[in-house]
Amino acid sequence: MKSVIKVANMRTLSDVNKIREAISNNEGVIACQISKEKQEVSIVYDTYFLKEDDIIQCLEDLGYTII
Repeated sequence: MKSVIKVANMRTLSDVNKIREAISNNEGVIACQISKEKQEVSIVYDTYFLKEDDIIQCLEDLGYTII
């Protein structure tokens, strides 16, 4: 499954690295691409292990606002 999630307050390279590390720690993540300019996180994952709501919750737990 592929999801594109808009993250409102992702502004710096540090934000990108923090998001990438948090998402990569979830079992079932196959690929993750982050665009700071578009404020988007594109994730390819296995729905057997992970749901989109889990990814959104992970980002919200880090303090980011999901659009």
